[in-house]
Amino acid sequence: MSVGTPTITYETLYQDVPTPARATGESAGYDVCAYLIGRSVRISDGVHVRERASDEAHRLHLQPGEVALVPLGFKARLPDGYEAQVRIRSSIAFKRGLIIPNGPGTIDADYPDEWMVMLKNDSPRNVVIEHGERIAQIVLARYAVLEWAPGTVGPSTNRTGGIGST
Repeated sequence: MSVGTPTITYETLYQDVPTPARATGESAGYDVCAYLIGRSVRISDGVHVRERASDEAHRLHLQPGEVALVPLGFKARLPDGYEAQVRIRSSIAFKRGLIIPNGPGTIDADYPDEWMVMLKNDSPRNVVIEHGERIAQIVLARYAVLEWAPGTVGPSTNRTGGIGST
């Protein structure tokens, strides 16, 4: 690491939490794992939020449509000007029907609590999340902070109408 390279300070909340790691030298994302030993997880069905304990094998069972805040077992502080984008691992989405409903989720540099991954069971069957399973990736992104100024906004091209994206 060269002098002046930004670093992420992280604190494990349990002795056996793995450090987020890239699977290959070319990987953009850092894999993160579910930490479910002795944990209760917040679950929402879109109407009610409740706590559900992992089972005796440290697994979390999600029914169709349920959303869980899956704990990762660590806290981290990002350098100023960075965010962590939380993205589902493609194999989890494809094979099991789990999605990140606000994906990608954002973790801000000043977020002080345990990092979690919001997962929704978008499949028609129950899905099990295992302790230690790689459930998501963290992709780091720089961002700019800009001022907002009142004024008149006119067209900048001949493109008008639509919904604001391409």
